[in-house]
Amino acid sequence: MTNLSDIKIAIVDDEPSIVTMLQMVLRREGFHQLYAASTCAEALELAARVVPDIVLLDIMLPDGSGLEICSKLREFGNPHILFLTAKASDLDVLRGFAMGGDDYITKPFNPLEVAARIQARIRRLEPEAPAASPAKRPEPGIYRFSRFTVNEAEGELIVEGQPVPCPAQVFQLLLHFCKFPGIVFSKTQLYDKVWGINGQGDDSTVMVHIRRIRERIEIDPGNPKLLVTVRGLGYKLAKESQER
Repeated sequence: MTNLSDIKIAIVDDEPSIVTMLQMVLRREGFHQLYAASTCAEALELAARVVPDIVLLDIMLPDGSGLEICSKLREFGNPHILFLTAKASDLDVLRGFAMGGDDYITKPFNPLEVAARIQARIRRLEPEAPAASPAKRPEPGIYRFSRFTVNEAEGELIVEGQPVPCPAQVFQLLLHFCKFPGIVFSKTQLYDKVWGINGQGDDSTVMVHIRRIRERIEIDPGNPKLLVTVRGLGYKLAKESQER
C-alpha cells in the first residue's frame, strides 16, 4: 500500500487562492509533500530540485504556457501531469495530451475531485489481483504479441526488438489490453480502469491514448490491425496477434 505522505505533488498555478485551496484539501487527504510554483521557470526549477511524482499544471502562466514546459518536466523523472485549465475545447484538450499530459480538469473545479483523481492514479500503480482470467503466458508479467512485448515489472514496451518510450498512462492502458486480449472494452470501462474516476472523464481522453498506443505498436496507425475499434462497442487488442 502506497504511503500518501511519500508522494511528492507540485502545484503550478499563479492564483494563490487555488494553490492554497488545493494544499489544504490534499493535506487533509494525507498528502504532506506539497510544493508550489507560479511560473514556468519556477516549475522547472522545482521539478529539478524535488522530482515530483505528480504535477498539477495550469496551462496559462505569467511567463508562458504550461503546455510548452510539459515535455521538459518529463526530463525530471516521469511525473503524472494533470492540467488545470479554463480552456475546455476539444482542441485544447487534444493539444494537452499531444504535449505529454496525462489528464485534465477544467476550472472552476472541485478540489476533492482533484484529490480523488490523484488517489485513483496511485491505486492504478499498485499491484492488484486480476479481475478475470488473464491471458496465459509462460513468464509472469510478460505479454508477447506479434510485433511487440510488454514487460509489466520493468514498465517496458519493446516493439520489433527495440525499446519504445511510453508515458505512464499510455503504458497502463496498453497493459490492460494485453492482460485481456480479444475482450472488448468501452471508453467508460477503460477510463475507469486507468484513470479510476468511475467514468467521469470524456471520450477524448481515452481516444487520444488509444491513438498514442497505435502510434507505437501498429505498422500503419491509421489502419490498425492490432488495437482495433469495434464499432459501437469500444476497443480490443486482437487475440490473433498474441504469440502462443
